[in-house]
Amino acid sequence: MNSEIRLIASNKKAFHNYFISDLTEAGIVLEGSEVKSLRKNGISLGESYVFVKNGEVFLKNAYIKLYECSSAFKPDERRDRKLLLHKSEIEKLEKKVKEKGFSIMATKAYLSKGKVKIEIGLAKGKQLFDKREALKEKAVSREIDRISKARGR
Repeated sequence: MNSEIRLIASNKKAFHNYFISDLTEAGIVLEGSEVKSLRKNGISLGESYVFVKNGEVFLKNAYIKLYECSSAFKPDERRDRKLLLHKSEIEKLEKKVKEKGFSIMATKAYLSKGKVKIEIGLAKGKQLFDKREALKEKAVSREIDRISKARGR
């Protein structure tokens, strides 16, 4: 990763449950002390998803923890947050979502040059046998790494 980019949170569950493609970087509209909370890794993308409404893109059900030092304005932790994309990108996503089986998932939240960014991607659901196959491949690669480390000693 670039030194100007700091990962805040990732949605590993999305990669396990879905085939993710067409990753896109989006800005996010935040209120009050949400940025300070994000800088302290106070976000969870596990249950979140993205939807398009009236030509705008929103992140739904992402949890941003309340900033404990904030005293005045305290926004709702799970409110819908607007994502900032170009119109052509929104139209491309909207067209793909209308196809059968596609949805949009948030995969990462990170700081890029001091700005909070959300990485979103098109997701297509995996079948149970796809998930099992992915777990088998991961186990085999771990075993190969373990053996190669043991021989290297």
